[in-house]
Amino acid sequence: MNKTDKIFVAGHTGLIGSAVVLRLQNEGFSNLLMISHADMDLTNAAAVDHFFDEHSPDYVVLAAGRVGGIIENQTYPADFMNANLAIQLNVLKAAHHAGVRKLILFASSCMYPRDCPQPMAETALLSGQPEPTSLAYAISKLAGMQMCLAYNQQYGEQRFIPVIPNSAFGPNDNFDPKSGHVLSSLIRRFHEARQTGAESLTLWGSGTPCREFIHSNDIADACIALLTGNTSTLMLPLNLGTGKDVSIRELAETIARVIGYTGTIKWDTNKPDGAPRKLLDSSRLLAFGWNPAVDFEEGLKDTYQWYLDNILNTEPVHES
Repeated sequence: MNKTDKIFVAGHTGLIGSAVVLRLQNEGFSNLLMISHADMDLTNAAAVDHFFDEHSPDYVVLAAGRVGGIIENQTYPADFMNANLAIQLNVLKAAHHAGVRKLILFASSCMYPRDCPQPMAETALLSGQPEPTSLAYAISKLAGMQMCLAYNQQYGEQRFIPVIPNSAFGPNDNFDPKSGHVLSSLIRRFHEARQTGAESLTLWGSGTPCREFIHSNDIADACIALLTGNTSTLMLPLNLGTGKDVSIRELAETIARVIGYTGTIKWDTNKPDGAPRKLLDSSRLLAFGWNPAVDFEEGLKDTYQWYLDNILNTEPVHES
């Protein structure tokens, strides 16, 4: 891989895409292709084909897609499937015809069965039904993963690399409580509770489910390792996690401490919990040479500071 190779990062303004762009730039890659949704709709096959014909990228990082929390997944399941299936179909097909050397597709840990042995190994995929609250999204990402494997199988070259990151967080996350994931949504809710002096904050579920969180910088590091390394004999797909998880209750308490919220945390057990646990077995990627480096609480502080600087621009992070 040369520093001047053309690298198309789809979804370059999002959580994972922006981290990948920054990491590539820091590594000296100077020929990055980035285009906004306003200038090219990835669900439009003709537009995607034209872009690949015109620019002929050497590498592709597919970090674009429609994502959201439980509320969004339950309210707009058809939209989630339509958008993600179309994006994956269009980009993979165009990348194949353009002869890209390597493509990385980000799938999702939602693809695993709801009741799955922990930690979840890649061999457990398709062994049971995913969590119902995110089923449409999970099916669309399973299709994208399988499309990568199908291209590799049919054409005899392992050029399409599907990776499965667990719950990502970091700068450029979505902090909307209605559409964001649990960690970023909690950051905003605890910040607002602190600002208003709320004596208590009620959260969904029991707080007992466990989740594994990985900072976007660690995901970007893995992406660079896969782009630049020899992946021809890797078993695919590849889990991407830290190997550690926390309960949602522990997560809430840690975020409260980072933000400086001292009120009471209550739990609405009438609301859904989602899957009881989602811890990935990332031994395949660890054996390849990648290791996570971001401390969880430091990553939370970094994410909260970004939220303050870019969403609110109000005050420094509270030091616990």
